Amino acid sequence: MKFWWFMMFANCLTPFLMIVLGWLLWKHYPKEINSFIGYRTRRSMKNSKTWKFGNEFCGHLWYRIGQILLIPSIVALVPFINSDKETIGWISSVLVMIQMVILLGSLIPTELALKKRFTFDKPEEG
Repeated sequence: MKFWWFMMFANCLTPFLMIVLGWLLWKHYPKEINSFIGYRTRRSMKNSKTWKFGNEFCGHLWYRIGQILLIPSIVALVPFINSDKETIGWISSVLVMIQMVILLGSLIPTELALKKRFTFDKPEEG
């Protein structure tokens, strides 16, 4: 039973961090463009407007996704409360992999929103 509770905590860690870090990026993103903290992609680091937009957009997205993921992350393990450690471990592993795909997948709508909102000049040839 202790292992089940440990895995329940582990399964909720990603959505919880998405909520907290998403809120921080959304409401309190780093004001200066840097390569340590914040939504750091080539597009988002072009200038202060893209930096602000990228951090706020991704932060809000993570905040909402984290809230949505928290519920299935809890519910997914409930039917396996009396299962063996191997079953609980497999279910948790699959759940965490799905969470990571969703977390990394959130970069796509953020980059598309940056591309749609801002004009990025093509480098000159020659």
